[in-house]
Amino acid sequence: MERSPIPAAAQVRGPAIEVSDRSSLARSMNFPNGTSGAFAVEFGRFLEQTDGVAQSEQLFDLLCTFALNFDCRWIAYGSLTPEPRILKPVRFDSAVMLNYPVEWQERYLKMRYDRIDPIIKRSRKRAGAFQWSEVYDDASTTNQERRVFDEAATFGLRSGISVPLHDPNGSIAIMSFAFPKDREFQDRTGTYLELAAFHFHVRLTKLASLDGADEAPDLSSREKECILWAAKGKSSWEVGTILGISENTVNFHIKNAMRKLDTGSRTTAAIKAITFGIIDV
Repeated sequence: MERSPIPAAAQVRGPAIEVSDRSSLARSMNFPNGTSGAFAVEFGRFLEQTDGVAQSEQLFDLLCTFALNFDCRWIAYGSLTPEPRILKPVRFDSAVMLNYPVEWQERYLKMRYDRIDPIIKRSRKRAGAFQWSEVYDDASTTNQERRVFDEAATFGLRSGISVPLHDPNGSIAIMSFAFPKDREFQDRTGTYLELAAFHFHVRLTKLASLDGADEAPDLSSREKECILWAAKGKSSWEVGTILGISENTVNFHIKNAMRKLDTGSRTTAAIKAITFGIIDV
């Protein structure tokens, strides 16, 4: 049975997909007859809609809408450091975007599954999109790594495709498309999702270059304490008990930290705080 991790995608032949006639790209893909024509139309529409988009959130929303054509309900995108450090957690940069179930995000972060996530390990070495079932069934995947898949499945993420995106500078991003059912994917599904992942990555990289490098926001000491304990899976009530403050005060500081980190989720805020080096779990 297929199981799925959170990232929470192919050696790019050059850092970008340069296409002058995007409609012709969609039409030229060599897919079987039938629904492939409709997919080509939707892919062309996705490319056109993303032209001129200046907000990363809007770009992500368009990607999510396109993925629904394949019954893909959840997407996770994040970048990794070029080289993993021994016995150190994987660090994602500030470009972390996902709509996975909140409960799974919290569980993944609390258990520090980024340390053993087989999708991350495979993406560092793999050039090309791959199905999660390939990793689950691979003889080199350990029982501990399979546990990440199995637990993710209990939150509804049962199958999917991941796309490693390797840039010339050595940086790596991972785009994962998750599905609520066990399934094997036809070639055209993987190809369209892989192309969409490439396009999203290139567009997001360009937006980041225009905006300049992100700087770590200035969190107060109390905001750091609250987001640190939240990253460890503590509820606001538990954090309040630990720090000797009220639950409402904890929520106040966490909301401030979320605002400064420019995210609407305490889980993503915790990931960003770890990434910036503001906290260390």
